[in-house]
Amino acid sequence: MTENGSPLVELLDRARGGDQAARDELFDKCRNYLAIMARVQVESWLRVKVDASDLVQQTMLDAYRGLSNFRGNSEGEWLAWLKQILKHNATDFVRQYRGTEKRQQRREVSMHATAPNLSETFTREPSSGGESPSELVIQREREIQLADCITKLAADHQEVIILRSLQRLPFDEVAERMGRSRPAVQMLWARAVSKLKDVYGELP
Repeated sequence: MTENGSPLVELLDRARGGDQAARDELFDKCRNYLAIMARVQVESWLRVKVDASDLVQQTMLDAYRGLSNFRGNSEGEWLAWLKQILKHNATDFVRQYRGTEKRQQRREVSMHATAPNLSETFTREPSSGGESPSELVIQREREIQLADCITKLAADHQEVIILRSLQRLPFDEVAERMGRSRPAVQMLWARAVSKLKDVYGELP
């Protein structure tokens, strides 16, 4: 299936045409995707676990209200637009969360970092690049499905995938964050990626 013929793009077209049911379904399908992206961004900046549900809700509300401002025609452009809204809201969220706390410059992560692609969760190490246009389209088409699959995993599997595969942290830091040894975390991550592939493969 081509990207322009994807179910998400079809929903987007109907939503833009005034179909309220399609609009509601479109945003419902994107909820898990935004939840994962919100957790990746905010936890990478704050270096702590946070409840990002309010951030997701605000982002969905902003996108819902501003749907007429979206000018793209593909699933990739739609997800990039959602990411941009999320990033803007996440910056405000982080500032509010920090409040008057002293900033720990040594451990701070730039707020200008780009949110990762969920399709990279199937890659053991950061890609060396060089993907063809068709491969990039396929990756973008997987984003929503992968987010749904990640949310179906056990909590510790979700966490290790987010820390290692999405935030791209070294195993030593993942181990520190999770309170486990490096070998234990490496085994956990391998099992989590394998389970994610199994869940993804069970999709219709």
